[in-house]
This record gives sequence, C-alpha cells and structure tokens, in this order.
Amino acid sequence: MRRAYFKTSWIAAALVAPQLLIIFVFFYWPSAQAVYWAFTLEQPWGGGNTWVGLQNFRNILSDPYYWNSVRASFLFAFGSTALAMGMALILALFADRQLRGYKAYRLAVIWPYAIAAPAVGLAFRFIFAPGAGLFSYLNTLYPGLWDPSVSGTQALLMVTIAGAWKLVSYNFIFFLAALQSIPRSLTEAAAMDGASVMRRMRDIQLPLMAPTFFFILVINITDSFTDSFGIVDTLTGGGPARATDLMVYKIYSDGFRGFDYSGAAAQSIILMGLVIALTFVQFRYVERRVHYT
Repeated sequence: MRRAYFKTSWIAAALVAPQLLIIFVFFYWPSAQAVYWAFTLEQPWGGGNTWVGLQNFRNILSDPYYWNSVRASFLFAFGSTALAMGMALILALFADRQLRGYKAYRLAVIWPYAIAAPAVGLAFRFIFAPGAGLFSYLNTLYPGLWDPSVSGTQALLMVTIAGAWKLVSYNFIFFLAALQSIPRSLTEAAAMDGASVMRRMRDIQLPLMAPTFFFILVINITDSFTDSFGIVDTLTGGGPARATDLMVYKIYSDGFRGFDYSGAAAQSIILMGLVIALTFVQFRYVERRVHYT
C-alpha cells in the first residue's frame, strides 16, 4: 500500500487548524483563565484583578459547606457508578441471549443515552414527586414516608438513581460488545461440561470482560464528577439544605449566583485535580488486577 504525502506543509496545517482552534478556544483558553482567576481576586462587575496567591484555596478548604459538597460528590459518584454498572451488566447478559425480539430490546435499552441530562432530571422529578408521581402511592399507604424536598438523604438517593439511569445505556453498549467478543466455543464447551449459566458467567465471561470493566469504571467516575450539573439543577437545585450541592453544581452557584468568580475558579481547579488523582489511582492500582487477553 502506497503512503500518501502532502507536497506542501500548509495543506496539513490548514486541515489541522480548525480542530486546534476549537481546542484552544473552548479548552486551553478557559482553563488558563480559570487558573489565573484562582490566584487573583476577580471583581464581580469588572474593574481588574488583585493577586491574592493561595487565599482563595484557603477560604474554600476552611468552608464546611465545601467539604459537605465533596462528601456528597463522592457518594453520588461511587453510588451512581456502582448502580449503573450493575444494571448495565444485567441488561447486557440478558440481551446477549438470542431470544425472540432481542434486537428490538437492545435498541430500546440504547435509546435513553440520547436524552439530555436536564430532560432526565425533569422526568425523575415527576417520577419521584411525593404528591403526584409514582411514589405518591407509597405516601398514601405510609404518610410522610417519601419526601425528597425535606429529606436530604432521599434527595441524594434520587439524584444518584437519576445519574445512574443516564449512564446505564452507555455502559450497556460496551458490556454487550464485550460479551459478543467472547468466543461462543468457550461458553458452549462449559455448558457441555455441565456448568450452569451463573458458573459460566462467573468463571468465563466476567474475567474476560475485565478490560471493559476497567474502562467503564474510569469513564463513569469521571462523568459522575463532571457531568452531573444538569440533573442536579433540574431535579433538586442543590437542596434541600445543600444535601445535593455537588462540587460541579457548587462551582456554578458560587460563580454565577454568588458572583464569587475567583472562588469558583479555585473550586474548578480542585475538581480537576481530584479527577486527575482518581484517574491516576485507578490506572496505578486497579489496572494491576486487569488481565488483557
């Protein structure tokens, strides 16, 4: 096969320039501005910056509301990740069996991933409404049993379930692809030897899916920390009593509602560092247990 070469370098530069421009405008430039604002005091209505060094970070780390936000973010991230991965794996195992109508079933499971996060929040806001949704039936049997507008634990649970539901379809695609990549001869041979469905899943399918599990784990945790704003904003608005005020939502509320641009920028730097640290830990320690075939 003959390799294609550009006769002049400007053609290659012209093809790459739009992508580089988009990356610079929408990633590098805002990131640089956030780093600059994190070490300065940005006036709410303009008027220049004052260099304050690490003062913004000191104020954030001494704020009990911020640590409550960190705690809620960890509970949401790990709870939604575990729930989404477990549900997606079960659905993929059922969809992998070629029963009647399995193609339509696969398509129906994939569709929810196309729904935007605010729409998911609105849908679950009605579903979990204590007076009008499905949970209103529980309140008729046991008055006051379910009211996420008052109970912070119930509100965080509601947000976690909504976040997990949004990730299930994404995880399902990769789990199903991993299951279909396993040679049928392995599972058929195990079945002929008398291994049950659960035994074949535990000893053959799940170990061979380890690389997919690791990939999904990294993506889900990262997404849970950085892409939960839409669900929280439409579902709870950070309440009640800041129980669902996740880190990414607190950045928005402090910056655009409280006009604390410097504090919000410092929080975004901490969030970015936290995501990088979690990713490093996963690649450093979790990947050791993954065996690639």
